[in-house]
Amino acid sequence: MHLAYISLPGRGANDRFLAVVAEQALAVGLRLAGTVQVNIQREGRIKCDMDLRVLPDGPVLRISEDRGNGARGCRLDAGVLEAAVVGVTAALPTTDLLLVNKFGKQEAEGRGFAPLIAEALSRGIPVLVGVNGLNLPAFQEFSDGLATPLPADEALVLDWCQEVGGLHPA
Repeated sequence: MHLAYISLPGRGANDRFLAVVAEQALAVGLRLAGTVQVNIQREGRIKCDMDLRVLPDGPVLRISEDRGNGARGCRLDAGVLEAAVVGVTAALPTTDLLLVNKFGKQEAEGRGFAPLIAEALSRGIPVLVGVNGLNLPAFQEFSDGLATPLPADEALVLDWCQEVGGLHPA
């Protein structure tokens, strides 16, 4: 079983890091399934819009609800997230690696990408996940302590992806 995660400090750091790794992995020939997130700042807005790109080549889905600057609480559109899961599920049979941008609250509760992560691992497909500090305890429980933390080094993470995905690093 190959399950690894990155957990970088700072808002959006995991998203930016994994987007770069995904582009590099695709460029070296890895067949990816999964998601990367792009956070878009809009003038006059406190919170960003969150778009999820389904790998390898789309679609791009807006997973955040615009509830205004004064809104509190979760802005995730769970229905759109589930649509992303359906899209990724369709690509799973032909993938070398599943990349999930975030093990978040939905996954911590057993929804979102959690079942697909388990399915990929049961099929022998390696998985790379982004995890923020808040959800790290839930991820470690989910992974039963078997996940490998990877460093904040794009080259090393890409090497891991190539090795477990069946390509040999250059």
